[in-house]
Amino acid sequence: MQWLRDMWTREGPGIPKDAPKRTGLALFAEILVREWWEMIKLNILFILAGLFVVTLPAALAAMARVSVALVEDRNTYLLRDFTEAFLHYFWRATAWGLALAGALAVCVYAIATYGAGARDNLWLSAPLTIGLVATAFVAVLACHLIVLMVMRDLPALRLLRLAALASIVRPFPALAALAFAASLWVAHILFYPVSVFMPATFNFSLGMFAVAFGVHRAAVTVLDLANETQPHREPHRRDAS
Repeated sequence: MQWLRDMWTREGPGIPKDAPKRTGLALFAEILVREWWEMIKLNILFILAGLFVVTLPAALAAMARVSVALVEDRNTYLLRDFTEAFLHYFWRATAWGLALAGALAVCVYAIATYGAGARDNLWLSAPLTIGLVATAFVAVLACHLIVLMVMRDLPALRLLRLAALASIVRPFPALAALAFAASLWVAHILFYPVSVFMPATFNFSLGMFAVAFGVHRAAVTVLDLANETQPHREPHRRDAS
């Protein structure tokens, strides 16, 4: 059974140190080609960890933690890293998941309500537009928040502020990542039943990897900014007696 244990615990593949550094979509494709088998296994772990529904936020956080490691080209030991992240972020991820799900539910309800009324009253187009923008912002905020949470242990309010700042500074990569993740599910629906195995093999992990890849730069930027603006305390000097 050694081969079975190694499949889940061995170190992931790396890249030659002298290889030219790629950026953008080329880097996304390079990581995807190199780590496709790890992503399939990560997808299976996420499905198993999220079977109880209440564990979905923690499973998402664990998947985000592994995805960030793939983006940063760090060594990953899939089963160990996923399990540690799942346990470490369980309560925080659950709390944030409930809060963000509630915010999205309010936004969707507002869109449905004002959308139905806007057919007969054009004045309701303004709050409908606000609802659409708010929904998009909350979705982008959720992407930045989960990535920032697994990159750095921060107090809740500071984490929320940094996620909001990143969402304002660079919203479009997160929106593109969400559109890519949604396209995976659209393809699953359009090509069903040929695509019946897509969710079980890579839809979840590839979608989360796209989100981590898209928001990583903004997350690093706001974390560096927070470090620069944080006051530095000089060490206390005791007078010689």
